[in-house]
Amino acid sequence: MDELDKKIVNHLQKGFPLSERPYAEVADQIGITENELLQRIQSLLDEKILSRFGPMYDVEKLGGAFSLVAMKVPAEQYDQVAEMVNHYPEVAHNYQRDHELNMWYVLATESPQQIDKINHEIERQTGLKVFNMPKLSEFYIGLQLSI
Repeated sequence: MDELDKKIVNHLQKGFPLSERPYAEVADQIGITENELLQRIQSLLDEKILSRFGPMYDVEKLGGAFSLVAMKVPAEQYDQVAEMVNHYPEVAHNYQRDHELNMWYVLATESPQQIDKINHEIERQTGLKVFNMPKLSEFYIGLQLSI
């Protein structure tokens, strides 16, 4: 990432305008063209520097559910299992930890029942135990990761 990429990511974390031409508006605020902004966002996605770019919805307010899930995945199977897990569009993000439970992912589903259904499918496909850890409480902290 160069300095302009960092500036774009930091700026976009603060919000995205609801306007007729939001990319043009953001580009103007940053001091670049709309086309350059679009190309740079696409490049960050293509290079997997950004895993996604888009709105965040509170799925529970829409009748759906969230859950944090963990797995203990043997090192030699990690990439294969990650690919299987990431195949599900309901997997909001998946990350590796240096811990006995070394794979953690978040499910965001249209209904609470889908959490169990998808976790059972992942257990069946991988042959590994899935540890579902549903949210008990929620705290808003307004996280922004300055680059």
